[in-house]
Amino acid sequence: MCNEKEWAGVIVRRNSWAFWGRMAVVLVSVLFVVGLLLGVTVAGNYKGLGNLVKVVTLVKSQYLFETAPEKLVEGAIKGAVESLDDPYSVYLDKKTYSSLQEQIRGSFGGIGVLVGVKDHYLTVVKPFANTPAADAGIKEGDVIIAIGDQKTKDMDTDTAVNLMRGPVGSTVTLTISREGVEKPFPLVRKEISVPTVEGEMLPNENNIGYIIISQFTENTGNELVKALEELRQEGLEGLILDLRDNPGGELNSAIMIADQFLNKGPIVHIDYRIGRDQTFYAEPDYLHLPLVLLVNKGSASAAEILAGAVKDAKVGTLVGTRTFGKGVVQTVFPLDNGAGLKLTTARYLTPNKNDIHKKGITPDIVVEQAPDAKEDPQLDKAIALIREKIHK
Repeated sequence: MCNEKEWAGVIVRRNSWAFWGRMAVVLVSVLFVVGLLLGVTVAGNYKGLGNLVKVVTLVKSQYLFETAPEKLVEGAIKGAVESLDDPYSVYLDKKTYSSLQEQIRGSFGGIGVLVGVKDHYLTVVKPFANTPAADAGIKEGDVIIAIGDQKTKDMDTDTAVNLMRGPVGSTVTLTISREGVEKPFPLVRKEISVPTVEGEMLPNENNIGYIIISQFTENTGNELVKALEELRQEGLEGLILDLRDNPGGELNSAIMIADQFLNKGPIVHIDYRIGRDQTFYAEPDYLHLPLVLLVNKGSASAAEILAGAVKDAKVGTLVGTRTFGKGVVQTVFPLDNGAGLKLTTARYLTPNKNDIHKKGITPDIVVEQAPDAKEDPQLDKAIALIREKIHK
């Protein structure tokens, strides 16, 4: 009875089965060619591949709701990557891939403002200098009550950031509340480069410089060189590099920065499963002065490359707590339709060929610090060490 009632549907399904049957033949043929290239026979793995074809066919022909083929393909790709059980290998959809590219470049089309949430409303934490927001007079503490025509009450920061970013030259209007007065600020987006390096001479200290590196982008190496030059002009005699809670980032920036402090020898070894291994070496021109690096469990990846190079070369002292322990390298591959694949392709080893993955780097001097501590004993220890080195 059921078949008779659903007869028209069965005809459609038959047509669908015929179509997807042909598609299955094409898919198996493609997999056969790929198998030949990889040295694997489809026959030897037919059960798994056959199930993949059957699942796709059944979803298209039997599933209650219509499903776009593109969605099934994307799901299969995600599943393939997730099956690696590697948290650092990720399929990136178009939006995520674009965001990652911006993060690597350290620049994007925007207005140059850092925001947070206070009392259910977006609040300006910091406008960056020489950006549309700062030039328009937006200040720290301003409340953003609307972005364009969208009210921001209870809006999350990710949504807000996406609304404020956009093509360079386009306009976005922020409605700002300041001391009870609301005012619209039309802003023309431009290319924003978020600084990743901040440096200063520590007050009341004899020529001790303090530099925070928040992450490693394509611009970080040049930013560090510029900050060092400015501090040297102010009489720099010792330096503290703060890498705490630095999640890492672009490999070449970490190498460039390490090269500022190493006189010779390897900076990092890159160990590939497939292809020729690489070793990056320091150039002889370097900055010879007392150096301390601050690290903690949030210091990862490229931050650990820099910390490992400094520790193994004995050109500085590491202070803080054990680092995160991310000793693998990802390569980002562009895919069709704006998507991408971030895939673990190598591991890195410190100059002494120590594998720190899932182990981290133990500082030369361990100093614990509570997350909500009002004092900074790690920085205090670093200052004391630099003082001793300067006066030797």
